[in-house]
Amino acid sequence: MRRWIIWWLLAIGLAVAWPTQAATGRVIKVLPQFLDLKGRNSISPSFYERDLYQSSLREHTNQCSGMRFNVQWKTRGQTVGPMALRVELRGVAHGDFPKQLRLEQPVQPGGWFSHWAALDLVGEEYKNFGRVTAWRVTLWEGSRLLGEQKSFLWQAPRLPQP
Repeated sequence: MRRWIIWWLLAIGLAVAWPTQAATGRVIKVLPQFLDLKGRNSISPSFYERDLYQSSLREHTNQCSGMRFNVQWKTRGQTVGPMALRVELRGVAHGDFPKQLRLEQPVQPGGWFSHWAALDLVGEEYKNFGRVTAWRVTLWEGSRLLGEQKSFLWQAPRLPQP
């Protein structure tokens, strides 16, 4: 009996002292999509039809009312701070530097599976920004970067050489 109690106390002591891992996360997929004048990214639920409609909206920009960034993300472990998804956008350059914009949305971790979030650039903000040339999506826990995914044209801005 005494041996069983010692093993039980030892197991509880190890469980309490077991190191907890910090949260890890990643951005799995980013789908930048144009929205038509009614706010739709597709006319029917078919992937083929959606891609065909997106191609049509890309050619006829006067039928676009904005852009939606559908982001698939996932976290593991215990989170400490608030979590947020950020979409950083770069547009066509006017002068020396391109236009830049940042969209942010708080997210709640939970469950074993991945989650989807949608960040929209619509209305006057979309019209004033112009054409998006590059984007980067990041997942943050407080001030700590957990994961990112970026477009092919995204690069860190280069500083002028003296």
